[in-house]
Amino acid sequence: MDQLIRAREDVNKVIYGKEEVVDLLFVALLAQGHVLLESVPGTGKTKLAKSFAKVMDGAFSRVQFTPDVLPSDITGIRFFNPKEQEFELRIGPIATNVLLADEINRATPKTQSSLLEAMEEKQTTVDGETIKINSPFVVIATQNPVESNYGTFPLPEAQLDRFLFKLDLGYPSIEEEKRILNTYRRTDPYDAVEASLSIENVRELQDQIQLVTISDVVADYLLALVHTSREHADVELGISPRGMLALMRASQAYAFMKNRNYVTPQDIKTLVPFVFEHRLILSMEGSIKKTAKDVVKEIIHATQVPVEEGAVVE
Repeated sequence: MDQLIRAREDVNKVIYGKEEVVDLLFVALLAQGHVLLESVPGTGKTKLAKSFAKVMDGAFSRVQFTPDVLPSDITGIRFFNPKEQEFELRIGPIATNVLLADEINRATPKTQSSLLEAMEEKQTTVDGETIKINSPFVVIATQNPVESNYGTFPLPEAQLDRFLFKLDLGYPSIEEEKRILNTYRRTDPYDAVEASLSIENVRELQDQIQLVTISDVVADYLLALVHTSREHADVELGISPRGMLALMRASQAYAFMKNRNYVTPQDIKTLVPFVFEHRLILSMEGSIKKTAKDVVKEIIHATQVPVEEGAVVE
């Protein structure tokens, strides 16, 4: 746990004022989930992903997604080696621990789909051969929403559902930007980041997450939120069973990060916006009147938060 705390502190020294986003990145790591970073250009999405990868003593790959990137550029290819006079399998950058898919919405849907198998099943298939991807495996994808109409390809719902969280960095405050100016004028804090975690540390922490308990009361609250999303008047498709399990795993990791071995209803309520918003598909009429963010707020408000016996209400 000490190594985890130190890793969070190191990342926060590079990206100022985004403590919640950094915490959620580590929640995703412990929950074995993937993260979509969406924010306007220049807010530090790529640097955050690189800093997060650097504190882990594991393999890191970065792919700059563009329209000419092919699926084989991600997964790998079987090629003929004239020297050996035989075909060889060359695995692509997907066989790593942390994969930074930079500007993922610039790639074609065919290339985007090359990540689906790896994100869900921790494996990839090249020319009929299945290659297992070692744990931990985290995809951190970035995209700029302001470029959605200029040579980009929006992620399909099936792929969005495979991301545990969708996080928005947003602009820093004046105080934070002043701190950025003072710090980056002299040096780049990223250069001083060191690996605080090892791959074995991460695997051990991921195993411990599964021991975090969820009472029937909390589980019922989680299910109520999921079913409310499906019954909402402005929602065409609500949260899937995959999304339900994602919320459960995330809440276990979040409770663990708070140094607890049990999940509270407040943990669930805190994580719902980050888990639900990118998964909801609004009806045509609903999308005219509201955003997914508005609907998530209504879902939370419409679902009564239970109070467990002996629990402290936050």
